[in-house]
Amino acid sequence: MTVTNLRPNMNHWPERVDLAAAFRWTARLNMHEGVANHFSLAVNDDGTQFLMNRNQVHFSRIRASELLLIDANNPDTLKGPDAPDPTAWGLHGGIHRACPHARCVMHVHSIFATVLANLQDSTLPPIDQNCATFFNRYVIDEGYGGLAFEDEGARCATLLTDPKKKVMIMGNHGVLVIGQTVAETFNRLYYFERAAETYIRALQTGQPLRVLSDEIAEKTARELEAYPEQDERHLAELKAILDEEGSTYAS
Repeated sequence: MTVTNLRPNMNHWPERVDLAAAFRWTARLNMHEGVANHFSLAVNDDGTQFLMNRNQVHFSRIRASELLLIDANNPDTLKGPDAPDPTAWGLHGGIHRACPHARCVMHVHSIFATVLANLQDSTLPPIDQNCATFFNRYVIDEGYGGLAFEDEGARCATLLTDPKKKVMIMGNHGVLVIGQTVAETFNRLYYFERAAETYIRALQTGQPLRVLSDEIAEKTARELEAYPEQDERHLAELKAILDEEGSTYAS
């Protein structure tokens, strides 16, 4: 018996469990940033109410029952006793307010994606299948303006108006990934970090890169977008591992 049904009567319980699992596995992959960085998941139709991690809690300790329920249209959000991190409110609130297609938002400073974001040219050429996944499907933010308080969050949201662009390479900052579900978004985040690592390590060899043609890169990206259930199966396997280990994520 798994632990995913410990609080079946809590609002948005399946969504909470999925999000908590994503936090736990992100920590295990060392893609977190101490007690910083944030994930969020919209739970109402227009996307303005969303679940998010509590302020300054390490990803490896996050529990489904402790996730905050935030209203992007509530100006008093930061005044409450359990207020979210101000930069989390600024960035995620701004995106959920302006981009209803961004149901799930994951922001990290993972090593290889951040290295890519710090290059003069932050484009990700399609040198392998993982890199091709993101061909013409990301946007580069070249206007970093400091910590993501409300003005910066609103500015970032303007870069995500094209639903096809599901990754934002945040220049001088990190990476932000959006999607419809936790499974889809986490899978995208995972493979973007893998793609960035492949590219950075290839650059380190100093050898010429073998870059796919635009035609093959686009074909590959479309094929992977249509690949059945990979994201759902990926997250389900991670939850199964956590359950077998007796993790408290789903409590």
